[in-house]
Amino acid sequence: MSDQAARLEVRAYRPEDRDALVALWRACDLTRSWNEPDRDLALMARSPDAEVMVGALDGRLVASCFVGHDGHRGWLYYLASAPELRGRGFGARMVRACEDWLAARGVPKCQVMIRESNLAAKRFYQRIGYEPNSCHLMQHWLEDRGAPRAVPDGRPDGKLDCVVTFLEMTERPVLPAIHPPRDLRVALLRAERPTLAFYRFLYDRVGGDWLWWERRVLDDEALAEILHDERVEIYVLYVAGVPAGYAEIDRREPAVVDLAYFGLMPEFVGLGLGAYFLAAAIDLAWSSDPARVTVNTNTLDHPKALPLYQRMGFVPIRREERVVDDPRLCGLIPPKSGAQA
Repeated sequence: MSDQAARLEVRAYRPEDRDALVALWRACDLTRSWNEPDRDLALMARSPDAEVMVGALDGRLVASCFVGHDGHRGWLYYLASAPELRGRGFGARMVRACEDWLAARGVPKCQVMIRESNLAAKRFYQRIGYEPNSCHLMQHWLEDRGAPRAVPDGRPDGKLDCVVTFLEMTERPVLPAIHPPRDLRVALLRAERPTLAFYRFLYDRVGGDWLWWERRVLDDEALAEILHDERVEIYVLYVAGVPAGYAEIDRREPAVVDLAYFGLMPEFVGLGLGAYFLAAAIDLAWSSDPARVTVNTNTLDHPKALPLYQRMGFVPIRREERVVDDPRLCGLIPPKSGAQA
């Protein structure tokens, strides 16, 4: 063990470590669209059978590792050491600390998942005593269940609290081929200069359960100014000739394309169309070769929206807490609207 590894202070994560920890993960290229740092930190914090371990050298956070167990097997995640300090034993020190944490709880085995392409990680773990096993890892995204949830009740003052998450991608994602269900006859067509009535129908049907209200307050002139701008594109998803959802792609800002609206009508949710439709919309957004593609969603939206955006390559860049007028109380949306649990 190097002198610096011996000096490494290994301890449990504290909330004030957040920024330094996320910066470390990004420097080590550990973040992915499906591994959103704050979400994973919150998940680990809620579990009594998990711990986030960090390593500090002279007060600077330079290493990390997640450890958890299911009562029989222990697992390691987010093993990281500062790239400029590699080769000094920090990684091995973090692993040993996590193994000690597991042993103290009577867990007999520690395992780690490594991507096939990550040869450096495989060599590291082999050096410190880990060996391949014969099990085949399988997975299933639980977000796909799309369990409905109720839109939050309004506050006594007629307001709604929500958190808006802004996401972006700065390079075209490499996505696997995603096809619609074979038993559905699907077509995606651009609606060129759509009539206001048709657009309002799409907007109201797709967004009604999720309290979309911004376009409802626009008069016809203001709405037409947006929809009939050649830089705003409306794409409608049809299933067996019936409108099933729409995507609105806004190219009005130089070098940036915004996926302004995206969603399915209630009758077509749960049929396996979401990932296919979003992948198609992302492909269309990148067709003009922008510097970045953006989207945002909020806590009033469908619960699958945020994880789906992340899985398809969008990365959260900031969040904002907002208070808005409840559109059910000011006549914009019928009071019965809002998904029910």
